[in-house]
Amino acid sequence: MNERAFQDFYPDHMAHCYGCGTLNEQGHQIKSYWDGEESVAHFQPEPYHISIPGYVYGGLLASLIDCHGTGTAAAAGYRAESRPMDSEPPLRYLTASLHVDYLKPTPLGPLLEIRGKVKEVKGRKVVIEEWITVNGEITVRGEVVAVQVPDSLVQELLQARR
Repeated sequence: MNERAFQDFYPDHMAHCYGCGTLNEQGHQIKSYWDGEESVAHFQPEPYHISIPGYVYGGLLASLIDCHGTGTAAAAGYRAESRPMDSEPPLRYLTASLHVDYLKPTPLGPLLEIRGKVKEVKGRKVVIEEWITVNGEITVRGEVVAVQVPDSLVQELLQARR
């Protein structure tokens, strides 16, 4: 993809997340994009992302739902305000609620596709419905309720960087 991922727009003081932070070299560094009205990200699990032989660890799957959801929430916030993701002030969202349903074991090896759909944008809250597919089969469903980072926390993070 030639376009920049949602996470590429996170300001440096908010780009350290283990799941999606571009400044966390040890993290997953997932990249989410719009695909029409859905968001999409891909993740290749490594052999150490194992739960039992042949299957992906459920905590990893939850973290993919979590971070793809907050990234999608940020992109949805910009869309709702009809402005580009590189405009000021930056919008960043944190998870208020995370729900994950494991429908069947997720095989370790194939590329995972994480998709999301915006269910609601209301004030500082965005609700994202998500699912993970492997070889076209849904193995995980989830929902993220994300809230916009309060200005007071943004200021605290900026002060800590100085």
